[in-house]
Amino acid sequence: MNPEEKPLSFVERMKQRAVNQQNYGGTATPTEAGTVQAACPNCGAGRTKDDGLTKCGYCGHVFIHTELTDGKYIQKEDNSL
Repeated sequence: MNPEEKPLSFVERMKQRAVNQQNYGGTATPTEAGTVQAACPNCGAGRTKDDGLTKCGYCGHVFIHTELTDGKYIQKEDNSL
């Protein structure tokens, strides 16, 4: 065996695999940084910090309607007590 053709060490093989590795999700597409402003479709106002993403703080328009149902680990509270 020629000394110049010695087998690769474990670390060298790992480095080689890392360089040749392909991304599972494919290549990333570059996008420019920016801000996305969400406005109320009812009154056009920007969303307020206090009310979050569920309703408009100015006109009361509901963006996301949620209804809690009994789940496997979390169940509705019984307010009749």
